[in-house]
Formats: sequence, structure tokens, C-alpha cells
Amino acid sequence: MRERIFHFAASRLSREAAEDVTQETMLVLHEKYPQVAEPAELLPLAFQIVRFKMSGAVRKAVRRGEHTAVPVDELPLHSPGDDPERAASRAELRRQLLEAIHGLGDRCREIFRLKLLGRNFEEIRVHFEVDSINTIYTWDSRCRKSLLERLGGRWERSR
Repeated sequence: MRERIFHFAASRLSREAAEDVTQETMLVLHEKYPQVAEPAELLPLAFQIVRFKMSGAVRKAVRRGEHTAVPVDELPLHSPGDDPERAASRAELRRQLLEAIHGLGDRCREIFRLKLLGRNFEEIRVHFEVDSINTIYTWDSRCRKSLLERLGGRWERSR
């Protein structure tokens, strides 16, 4: 009878959950129904108990979030930082960028500094005390073009 109960539970639950439900069902039969000995009465009673135990196991799994859980073996290992190749690439790019910015004029460096601080063009215009915001737009465009050229890029799009 234990095997029949297990196969019934395993057809609807995972193998581990079916094993637990089977054990709980057998325990309930042994403790609460010792007077039932006839197979004709015992089998329907056992299947009624196993159905209740299965629905309880499903509710419990949903409540705990186990039905959407991912096995630990399938999760990628957490890395505290970039992989060495990516870290080296980022360090080299940072070095090139700082070197290129250092080679720019004072005005360009100041424009980049203010933009990195989150200043808008109007605030930059006030900082430089110029009359027209278009002057700031032009300076910014020339500074970005100069920086791009120092980094080995091109201003125009290649087609």
C-alpha cells in the first residue's frame, strides 16, 4: 500500500515531496486509524488522507515561495568585482581618458568638470561669465571633438 500511495503522490508532486506526503499519510493511518484493518476500507481512507496532505504540501510550498525557487546549483557564482580582463580593459580606458583630458586646455577641462558635476549649459555660461549660451555650446562641441580626436576616434560618422 505504501508504494501505491507514493506513486499516486509522485504523479502530482516532486519525488521528495511525495516521499514526505507518503510518510505523513502512513503516520496518520497508524496513529489515528488503528481500528481500520480491512483493505477495502483502508485504501480509500489512505487516498483521501494523501489528497489532503498533497493539497497542504502545495499550499505550504506556494506560501513559502518554493514553487518558484531556483536550485542553488543552477545559480551563477557571485563575483565581487569585474573579471580580470574587463578590469584591465576599464583601467586602460580610464588611463587613456584621463591622459586625453589632461592634454586639453583649461577651458575644456573646466567645461567637462562642470558637466560631470551636473551643471547645465546656462549654469556653465554664468560660471564663465559669457553673454551668449551659444558660445558655451560651441566651446562644448569643440572640446568634445578635441577629446575624441585625442582618443583616436572620428567626429564624422563612417558610412
